[in-house]
Amino acid sequence: MAGTFWQSIKEETQRSYSSIFESSWPGWLAGIFLAILALMIFMWHSPWGITAGFRNWGDWIIFGLGLSTERPVPPWLSTTSVTNLGLLAGAFASALMARQFKIRSAPAYEYLKGAVGGAFMGIGAALAAGCNIGGFYNAIGMFSMGGYAMMIGLGIGAYIGLRFLIWELEKFPQQAAGPPKIKKPQAKPMINWGQVSPFAGGAVLLMVVAAFYLYSAQGHTQLGGLFFFGTLIGITMHRSRMCFVRAFREPFMTGDAEMIRVIAMSLMIYGMGSAVIKWSYLQPEMMGVYHPFWLGSLTGGIIFGFGMLLAGGCGTGSLWRAGEGHTKLMLTLVFFSIFNSLGYRVVHHTGLTEKIGSGIFMPEVFGWELALPLYMLFLLAWVFWAVWNEKTEKFVVF
Repeated sequence: MAGTFWQSIKEETQRSYSSIFESSWPGWLAGIFLAILALMIFMWHSPWGITAGFRNWGDWIIFGLGLSTERPVPPWLSTTSVTNLGLLAGAFASALMARQFKIRSAPAYEYLKGAVGGAFMGIGAALAAGCNIGGFYNAIGMFSMGGYAMMIGLGIGAYIGLRFLIWELEKFPQQAAGPPKIKKPQAKPMINWGQVSPFAGGAVLLMVVAAFYLYSAQGHTQLGGLFFFGTLIGITMHRSRMCFVRAFREPFMTGDAEMIRVIAMSLMIYGMGSAVIKWSYLQPEMMGVYHPFWLGSLTGGIIFGFGMLLAGGCGTGSLWRAGEGHTKLMLTLVFFSIFNSLGYRVVHHTGLTEKIGSGIFMPEVFGWELALPLYMLFLLAWVFWAVWNEKTEKFVVF
């Protein structure tokens, strides 16, 4: 009897482990989880963001090089940096538990594209006051008009970026495709990594929980929570391979509308949740509404969209892929951080912020009664356009 009991627990545990860490999660499930986690972060502290964390890392690089005398906030005490670190840890743990972690190198030309793409994304995010999360996903979810301007900019930037990649493939086919890989004979490893990897992933997750309690013991419970939520986002994005680049690239490349469906559905849930929170005054109405509508968000979106096509990853995509071991995306993050730090100084210390627009709250223009149906209709129109394009390929250029 007891043997049957433990055998059933073992089988159920193996089945659950396989479902969570070995099978890919469907996109719609990731979209729901992302919206719920973003709402939890909003209630816990403030709207979810990515770019300010990168800027903190860039500030440290510039400070370390002696180019600035102002000492930045330590990365482990910067709220957005902590969320990013959590996302990175989550993706790392998930990759280990799925036996998918591997240090992946790339041809030198790809590293160049990753660095240049990261620089473009850093500058674009400085102009738009956020990346694909803070400037687009979160901005729209917070009813900031700048999110729509950046969305249009991301589409234009992705289209230009795709045109560039096609031109590159035609003019420099070897560099674009990469040189053929030569497999070197490998010695038998001393450790069976396939067996050790899941235990290493489990240890990382235990350290995440320990970090939460450590933060709490030091009087920084909010930071510990942000690290924990970031970890859950990292796991979600890695297991589903969720990528915002696909939502803006695929309509022009293959016509595939799946990622647009996922992000639009996620935004519907996120927006309705944030409306409940803001309309009932649980959080200030203007929280998360600071995006420069329309010039800053539009131009920033174009530059960011081009950069993410060049690098092959957006703000969040570069983070979780770096956690999976992609060295090209690690370089992208370094350049994103440095150029965002520099771009932020230019935008905020030259008076440019007064010329590129300011944050506009959608319900302040239309009222909550009209803003909510407009919000839903806009997202539905985006999905219907993507589905129509998927069938007709009217906008496919590849």
